[in-house]
Amino acid sequence: MRATHEHEWEAAPGLPEPLPAGEKILWQGAPDWAALAVHAFHVRKVAIYFGLMMVWQAISLRADGADGWDIAIDLTKSATLVLVALCLLGMTAWWAARTTLYTLTDKRLVMRVGIVLSLTFNFPLRCIRAAHVKTLAKDHADIALELPAGDRIGWFHLWPHQRAWHLKHPQPTLRGVPQGRQVAELLQRTWMQAQTSTQGRSTPLQAATADANQVWAGQQGHAA
Repeated sequence: MRATHEHEWEAAPGLPEPLPAGEKILWQGAPDWAALAVHAFHVRKVAIYFGLMMVWQAISLRADGADGWDIAIDLTKSATLVLVALCLLGMTAWWAARTTLYTLTDKRLVMRVGIVLSLTFNFPLRCIRAAHVKTLAKDHADIALELPAGDRIGWFHLWPHQRAWHLKHPQPTLRGVPQGRQVAELLQRTWMQAQTSTQGRSTPLQAATADANQVWAGQQGHAA
């Protein structure tokens, strides 16, 4: 995916300063907004929840003796509010995807995130302990990065680019990445090369598990 220069203060799209001599960009991409809406903002689950609430509302109104016309009016009002809420969630997901840019170089992974306040996180590849790959529909994927225990980032600073339910040790996550399997494989190869250049040898990787939750990690890492 070709990046666009949306932040005038950036030295290059997605990068707050020029790369050092000899370092090169291998890949840049952004979340697919629809995948982000479904898997990070849970638009589908919210729609199902409100749909069930409207069914319950109709049953309750009928039990209270309301006629068909009154039920239709009340349900129309409820449906309008639900539609507005879902549109707001969808627009937030679209804007989050538009303001996000992930950059992989041969030395680091950079995440530029933030809807209102733009933040840039820089993760040297040698400091990444493991990656957790969750495959999604249409060849998209979430790629979560496991960091050393001493490196902690605020959960709210990352949101929604973090792995769900990992509050104590948040894991930065590339969300809804198109061609996710290929990107994960590129990240793995680049990570192995970074380990080789740092340690003089390649760190053995842990084998992948199921397709829906692929994990790769070095010996010093931990696979959940």
